[in-house]
Amino acid sequence: MPRTVIVGLDGSPESHAAAEWASREAKLRGLALKLVNVWEPAPTPVAQEPLLGAGTQQHWSEQIPREAAEGLRLRHPGVEITAEQVYGRPGEILARLAEDAALLVLGSRGLSGFGGFLVGSVGLAVVAHAERPVVLVRAGEQAADEHVMDPSGIPSAATPFRPVVLGMDPDSPDDSLLAFAFEEAVRRVTALRVVHGWNLPPYYAYGLSADLGLHEEIVRQQTARLTETLHPWRQKYADVEVVEESRSGSPANQLVDASHEASLVVVGRRVRRSPLGAHIGSVTHAVLHHATAPVAVVAHG
Repeated sequence: MPRTVIVGLDGSPESHAAAEWASREAKLRGLALKLVNVWEPAPTPVAQEPLLGAGTQQHWSEQIPREAAEGLRLRHPGVEITAEQVYGRPGEILARLAEDAALLVLGSRGLSGFGGFLVGSVGLAVVAHAERPVVLVRAGEQAADEHVMDPSGIPSAATPFRPVVLGMDPDSPDDSLLAFAFEEAVRRVTALRVVHGWNLPPYYAYGLSADLGLHEEIVRQQTARLTETLHPWRQKYADVEVVEESRSGSPANQLVDASHEASLVVVGRRVRRSPLGAHIGSVTHAVLHHATAPVAVVAHG
């Protein structure tokens, strides 16, 4: 059974932006799109209020995916779009639904024009537990935002896509993360910009201050490692232009900077099954909150 693209829809501006993005992605992938509204009944005292009764709340929430689907079908002809309402806790339900999806898409409020995301507790919980790729889309995200500027200096959906940006560590590469990023670049007919940020061990500090040659050697080694890791992938995806960037400094900051010129930022999340619970990782967490382009989080072993 072909997988679908699923989007969580709660009626907020950010969830509608996510639905628009998901519709475009479904078309790129040739997949169907499912809009899911998770209805969590209000506590009994609230549900018994005359103006906020459970029946009124449910009726209102049932309309959200149905009306959104009608609009999306008009704007994205050719994409099969269905809508449904599911009962339960949003974080748990969406993470479970993601198991059968090619991609789960969620919305996130933007902090400001260039301030990144405000990822709520539901979004973070889903990202931390879902083992399929999850994409976070900011409120106000437009199709043109994913494209390079036209000659007049204005982004346009008629111009080529901006590069896909991949954050990776060549010391622990993962095939699923790399495959996801390359495939997204193929779908968009754009370049893949691979960003590798690394921090020097503290004990190097004194040596580097007196030996610039040592710093150059470390840079050379890190760059060579990245090139070696990407070599078989360059051969497999020969039509994809790959831009390698390996620099010392905060990996998160470098990815956030790169997001300003990206159509999509791809980062990984290592799956950890332990009594301590799920973990997102500091770099991915920072990118989720501060990137200015949609962010795809790919879970891997």
